[in-house]
Amino acid sequence: MSKKPVARTALHILLATAMLGAIWSGCGEAGPAGTRGEDGDPGQPGTNGDLGGKGDPGSPGGKGDPGGKGDPGGKGDPGSPGGLPTNATNLSELVKELVGEFAADTLPADMVFPLPATATDTVRTLRGAHANVVISWNDPLTFNGAPSAPHFGANADFIAYLGDGWDAVTGDAPQWNGSGTSAWMWVNHEYISGTSPSLTAAPTSQHLWFAQYLAAAGVLKNDVTANGWAQADIDTYIQWYKKQVGGSWMRIVQDPSTGEWAVDRSAQNRRYDATSGTLTQIAGQAVSADHDDLGAPLPQGVAAGIMGDCAGGLTPWGTVITAEENVQDSYGDLETAWSSQQKFIPGQGMNPGANVTPTLTTSMSSEFGRASNPNQSHARDLYGYLTEIDPGKPSAEHYGATNAGDGHKKWGWFGRARWEAATFAVDMDWKLVPDKPIVAYGADDRRGGRIYKYVSTGNYKAGMSKAEMRDLLDTGKLYAAHYAGLDNATGNTLLATKLAPTEAAPGIGAWIELYVGSTAIAPNAAALGAPTKTVGAALKDVSWNGLGGFPTDDAVRQALFSASAKIGVMELNRPEDIEWNPRDPSGKPRLYVAFTNHNRGMQLAQDGSLETNANAAKRTDIVGAIFAMEEADTASPGSSATFKYFEVWHGVQGKGDFDAASPDNLLVDREGGVWFGTDGNFGVNGHSDAFYYLDLDKTHTAGAAGVVNASFGRAFRVASVPSDAEATGPAFSSDMKTLFMSVQHPGEESYSKWPDGAPRASVVAINFRP
Repeated sequence: MSKKPVARTALHILLATAMLGAIWSGCGEAGPAGTRGEDGDPGQPGTNGDLGGKGDPGSPGGKGDPGGKGDPGGKGDPGSPGGLPTNATNLSELVKELVGEFAADTLPADMVFPLPATATDTVRTLRGAHANVVISWNDPLTFNGAPSAPHFGANADFIAYLGDGWDAVTGDAPQWNGSGTSAWMWVNHEYISGTSPSLTAAPTSQHLWFAQYLAAAGVLKNDVTANGWAQADIDTYIQWYKKQVGGSWMRIVQDPSTGEWAVDRSAQNRRYDATSGTLTQIAGQAVSADHDDLGAPLPQGVAAGIMGDCAGGLTPWGTVITAEENVQDSYGDLETAWSSQQKFIPGQGMNPGANVTPTLTTSMSSEFGRASNPNQSHARDLYGYLTEIDPGKPSAEHYGATNAGDGHKKWGWFGRARWEAATFAVDMDWKLVPDKPIVAYGADDRRGGRIYKYVSTGNYKAGMSKAEMRDLLDTGKLYAAHYAGLDNATGNTLLATKLAPTEAAPGIGAWIELYVGSTAIAPNAAALGAPTKTVGAALKDVSWNGLGGFPTDDAVRQALFSASAKIGVMELNRPEDIEWNPRDPSGKPRLYVAFTNHNRGMQLAQDGSLETNANAAKRTDIVGAIFAMEEADTASPGSSATFKYFEVWHGVQGKGDFDAASPDNLLVDREGGVWFGTDGNFGVNGHSDAFYYLDLDKTHTAGAAGVVNASFGRAFRVASVPSDAEATGPAFSSDMKTLFMSVQHPGEESYSKWPDGAPRASVVAINFRP
């Protein structure tokens, strides 16, 4: 800032006055002061000085006027559904809670339950759960993606879940123990869908997809779409086809942030298949000698490969039962004396007048028998067993090869059949009952097939080792379930009432001992004019019931379907899965059996005699049913000679949300809840096969206090699968927060691109995420 001109003028006057005073003082006395003169003219402005410091901020200004309206923004992504109010801590509890709300008509307004009946090319599940694909056919099980490395097999089926650490406590069973977020899992692989390549035709469906993969990998050099392959290319294809069936053993882990499951490819995951790379000992049955795929002989009773693996079971000691079902497609049928209508065919080794002599050699028209190298063929009696895999052990380690109790074995003492599954009589903790025999059940999945029970001779003792428990089964007795009083015309009603058996008015069945030394009376003894004919005598009689004789127990076990028909055991409507329920809502342990359907002819007449009328009426069950069986002695099922049987659910043909047909695999949860999947509902009802919860809570019945919608006996759809796929292989994680399900043969006969552009069987995890 410049100084004022007035101040500068006054300074000049003072200086001038002082100077004059000094001059005059030297020349005499000073005179009096003069008057003040006038102000001078203003001086020139001075130059700028240094800038001052920054001043303090000023006060905020006033609020400005509002701006103009902006353009509308773009549409945002859809939000997630709101949270589901629930007290459930796992998927099973959630479903049961929703069933209770449905019964009381208190479901939230925005809750869709059960899952509607429809058909899509997706996996759908109810709100409160989220599905993710864990693994699909041909995905590598390790980080080695080469074709020769282990890959996940075709058409996944049965699943066994063994949570990490399940065996940390000695004596615990693998069911419901161990981790709920990491586990080892076994998955069955049954077959490849479609038509395999031949000398005159190209492959179709899944066979075509697999052939194209082999061509892309350089394994096949031919045009895989050509109508007619060279024999050498067919041989190569068959070798690789054998690697697609059997089973996979893999470790899986859950992502804690998303809840999704994935394969731990760093683990020692393994494949077990139909090649001689997998070996089993056949226990308790005399069989043909076998060889490996190069022709080298194997020890007597040791077989090359497993195949046709459908459902199965998990033993109380931690091994896996994989059930060999339709092995007749692989090397030929051992029981060729029956037509597709179950009518007897003469000249097939079972004619009356002599002992049965089934054909054992490989059928040259079977899937694997078409190979030109005889080393690739194997005898028919080596397959069709409940097979016990010691998971994690090398695939070539058959039982008895190394350490006692280790390795893989086929249950020859349980006999040959088209096995679907196996289950064990256990206590409420899924453990064997001390001082009681081991009791196992199995189901023969064919039209007219039966249910069987095996009881060990010795008793289980607490503290037994795995080897001791496995060896205990080598000696015992086999029984067939005879559903006495069942109407042969339907297979699901009682002859006396023409109504389905109920818990209040059940049927009474009998366990028939299947041995040539049995002294029990044959079910068809009276009908064939010999009321005291024993089972043993009837089996050995070379003319009894129009069939040849079964001179030995080996002969009986070799052909259970024919031996059961010979003595008049009642035919059933395709018994598929069978499960023991130690925590049944009734308070008593029960068996549950899924009867899928039966709409063809029958082996036997009502009285158990051989049906010789080619025009006899056929059964007409196209929807199936689920039955319960209750042993007469529920505390000692091995001692029971009789059992009750009754229907708990009947299939329905229709388009409604509660209409379902063709029950297949069953699952009993930790609390005794019963679940099932379907196989064929898509063909019967036009909507997807699915997985259901069966309400057996008797408080949910019509007329009960507070009940608006009766739900007892209804099946509630929880998850559905794509197109014409089958919902199979169900297993819960140990904490029941995840349900694992196999989606088998998507796109087998209908359009599908699930899961990733090509129809591939997969394992899906349905995770509890409310």
